[in-house]
Amino acid sequence: MSQYFAYDYTGAPFVLFRTWHLVALLFIVLLNVGLLGFRKSSEKTRTAVRWTIAIVLWADEASWHIWNAYWGHWTVKTMLPLHLCSVLIWLAGFMLIFKNYRIYEFVYFLGIGGALQSLLTPDAGIYGFPHYRIFQTMISHGLLVTSGIFMTTVEGFRPTWKSILRVAIVANIYLVIIYFVNVTLGSVILGSNYMMLNGKPATASLLDALPAWPYYIPFLELIGVVTCLLLYAPFIIKDWRAKVRAKTA
Repeated sequence: MSQYFAYDYTGAPFVLFRTWHLVALLFIVLLNVGLLGFRKSSEKTRTAVRWTIAIVLWADEASWHIWNAYWGHWTVKTMLPLHLCSVLIWLAGFMLIFKNYRIYEFVYFLGIGGALQSLLTPDAGIYGFPHYRIFQTMISHGLLVTSGIFMTTVEGFRPTWKSILRVAIVANIYLVIIYFVNVTLGSVILGSNYMMLNGKPATASLLDALPAWPYYIPFLELIGVVTCLLLYAPFIIKDWRAKVRAKTA
């Protein structure tokens, strides 16, 4: 059993879209579909579900830090919770517990958008199923997606056009800050690459299809805009249908 928590794992590496990867993705889909059943549940029941998701999210993310610290690989260079999904995983817990709408806006657009990319191309490296690392990353990103979907479909939250504007402004300010954090840390401890702003990651990702640094950054901005519009599309359609019904009533 200890080999499945080992840092120097000698088992089979993770391979994209092999059986275990597809099974994990299917499980996440079924989980979100199953949670739709809580739409007519009592507030007490929905609160219990929200707390459960929040606690699992936090526990899973905390275990990632503990695991790295245990093996002596926790460093300021790589382990600060500055990556977009890392920040949003912690914030999503507060969103779920306190039903915070402002956090919801960011979880819905940035959390779902970023986590979906991480689910499709997990940063698992040598850690294939059934190693702890691949379970950890699939749980954290899967539940980040679930958090945004649950608050939308069960709790009745919804974003607006102003939500997209707020998310875009704050996200770009954050990117600038993180770029300089990377530069500062790089001059002290041999390099940092939070948010992948200072170079492409070593593992497979969407960035592999984009130009070299720094030319891929504008493309990331464009992908972010397109992702937000796609995530907002269901509400555009819903609002349009409501207007049509109102006119014909």
